[in-house]
Amino acid sequence: MNQPSVLFVCLGNICRSPMAEAALRARAAEAGIAVTVDSAGTGDWHVGRPPDRRAIIEAGRHGIDISGYRARQAKAEDFLRFSHIFALDPQNLRDLQTIAPRRHLARLGLLMDLVPGREGTAVIDPYYGEAEDFERAWADVSAAADVLIGRLGR
Repeated sequence: MNQPSVLFVCLGNICRSPMAEAALRARAAEAGIAVTVDSAGTGDWHVGRPPDRRAIIEAGRHGIDISGYRARQAKAEDFLRFSHIFALDPQNLRDLQTIAPRRHLARLGLLMDLVPGREGTAVIDPYYGEAEDFERAWADVSAAADVLIGRLGR
């Protein structure tokens, strides 16, 4: 893998992980850093569907259109395609550990471990919440994207 590649994983791939994908894509473009970015879910309920309308609205508030994103399920091959795979909460991290091939190239971790003072915490799952929960999730994924860009840019 010549250029870094990052996969964000949440449960259904319609709220948190597409927002994380969007935040990192935007930060990478601003910084002029070449990085492949994608997102997926550990579950298969939403495969092929666009992000939750509230996630689309929140990303749009930051000038990013994610309406064309489509949910997909994480698979073992992702561990060979991506240099970094970040789960958005501890349960999805455990689920990813169960599907990871014995030998793989990806660095697997919890996204908020990147943010000082947030180690071991989850990005809030806004699915059953209100607009403010999507704002909080965006703030989390944006903070992590900023740290990640700093690390990838070295």
